Amino acid sequence: MVNWQLIHTVFLDMDGTLLDLRFDNQFWLYHLPQRYAEKYNLPFEEAKATLLSRYKSQVGTLQWYCVDYWSTEFNMDVAALKQELAHLIALRPHASEFLHALRAYPKRIVLVTNAHQKSLALKMEYTQIAHLFDRLICTHDLGIPKEVPGFWEKLQQVEPFNPAHTLLIDDSLPILQSAANYGIAYLLGISQPDTQALPKETGEFKAIRSFLEIMP
Repeated sequence: MVNWQLIHTVFLDMDGTLLDLRFDNQFWLYHLPQRYAEKYNLPFEEAKATLLSRYKSQVGTLQWYCVDYWSTEFNMDVAALKQELAHLIALRPHASEFLHALRAYPKRIVLVTNAHQKSLALKMEYTQIAHLFDRLICTHDLGIPKEVPGFWEKLQQVEPFNPAHTLLIDDSLPILQSAANYGIAYLLGISQPDTQALPKETGEFKAIRSFLEIMP
């Protein structure tokens, strides 16, 4: 599925790609609504419907991923609430083995995530994989999320790469489409970002279920 001899740069997403999306789904769909319901004395379903509506209004923007934005919007310390559920943070099957295997080759390995800096720090603390990358890039530092046209050009300015020799693995279909439009040659999706949920659609892009399928 991947001809590693042709790949010079590997861009890897975090949530749903290297990390099981179960933590994020549980947090945003259940844990935060529950805490919101408790804070504002609301039935859980009403609180959840309110939050889902607020989430939807920001899809595709940096705010959608921003811990500080939602903390302000809900008047709650979202970063602290994430700590309550941090025991669910976990690598996807064979992700660690894959990263260690990549380190044996002369590839540039970069984590590129839309996650907020506080979320990135929490997940690196729990997974202990930061040292396996040449660089960690948070799109909040660039001011533009990966799915927005223009992101990859902005990334070029801080992390130069040759699209013809670059592999991106990401669980988001809009992000894969954005990368394809920019000309990144090698693109892979993730068929089951949340290991406790059903597989998701990856459109025209090939997808892997396990990193064993592309182990170098």
